[in-house]
Amino acid sequence: MAALAETRKPAGGRIERIATFIRRCRGEPAVVQTLRATAAATIAYAVALWLSSEPAPLTAPLTALLVVQVTLYSTLTTGIRRVNSVVAGVLIASAFSVLVGLSWWSLGLIILASLAVGYTVRVGEFVPEVAISAMLVLGVTRVADTAWDRVLETLIGAVVGLLFNVLLPPVWVGSAGESLAGLSRRMRGLLLSMGEELSSPTTVETAAARLHEARRIDDDIAEVDAALRQAEDSLRLNPRVREGLLNRVVLRTGLDTLEICAVVLRVMARTMTDLAVQRREERLFPTEVGRALEELLAHVADALVSFAVLVTSQVSASAEAAERRLAGELASASAARERTAELLLDGVRRDPRHWQLHGALLTEIDRILDELDPGHRSRRLLEELDRGAREQREKHPRLDALRRRAEERKHRRTARH
Repeated sequence: MAALAETRKPAGGRIERIATFIRRCRGEPAVVQTLRATAAATIAYAVALWLSSEPAPLTAPLTALLVVQVTLYSTLTTGIRRVNSVVAGVLIASAFSVLVGLSWWSLGLIILASLAVGYTVRVGEFVPEVAISAMLVLGVTRVADTAWDRVLETLIGAVVGLLFNVLLPPVWVGSAGESLAGLSRRMRGLLLSMGEELSSPTTVETAAARLHEARRIDDDIAEVDAALRQAEDSLRLNPRVREGLLNRVVLRTGLDTLEICAVVLRVMARTMTDLAVQRREERLFPTEVGRALEELLAHVADALVSFAVLVTSQVSASAEAAERRLAGELASASAARERTAELLLDGVRRDPRHWQLHGALLTEIDRILDELDPGHRSRRLLEELDRGAREQREKHPRLDALRRRAEERKHRRTARH
């Protein structure tokens, strides 16, 4: 029995690792998009084999690959232009197959004509795809009679691609939330490192390295912003999401808050660098003040992570727990801030040198705590929700009028009963 248990344990471990790998792949946009595009192209080819007379209707999977996008919103907004570009390329290739055939000079003419037609039919950023479609179609056929088959295959691929995203629209909120949480953890690590150096002798080079690290956070913010834009697109027009506007606003305001904190963190690192320059042969702060500041920065660092957890929590129970944790960290940070302020004030009275840097450091910490305050976040959420709803009403006045009429009818029925 013991031997049997030992043999089962590794198998269970392998199954768990496989399940973890599958969950990780499901949340990776590149992996999911690859599988979705492959499935859409395969289905389009199978449908085209059934409806088209061509023995190898490759235009259908080609169109499906071009139409299928990462999100339903991008598919619906760019799908028509993509279909126009592919159809235009197919028609141009069919005409050239009758008139001149394929040669080096006709290839140049077909590229020139395709790009010109692409600008004429206004396919936007998909102008190169007109030429690409024309060259691909001209390469697989030179018979004019197959032009309508190519158009049919194009429509099949477009319909399959559109239906694929309508029926199986992805949601990238999870990946955006992970990116946001990762940003908060990197900021936390930088704050802890800065705090550890306050109670020990710090060189100008070390302080400058922390400043450089704080500046590199801008690159992390750009990556998170790209993931967030993808998540916002995945929430638009998505039938799987009930409160798309609320989710978009929560994530966007969360990133805005962390971005402001990152700017303040960079200014804080600059303040410490200036203080290190002024005190080359001394500690930045006395031992007691340094330890108090280290404790304060540790609470601020933990509050940053708690804020990210609150922003990315999808379940109400998890959100309530995250909000309580954030409130506790902010309360601890406020208490530590008061103790640190008293110690800094006593130190300035004894040694007034560089008092402005001490005050600047305390002000920067206050700014971060103010940005993380739940009350401040609630006000920003309400403002952004009102602004988003107003923009939607102005952008779609007819839909807003229909919605108001439906609400009025509902109120009338309720009043009657």
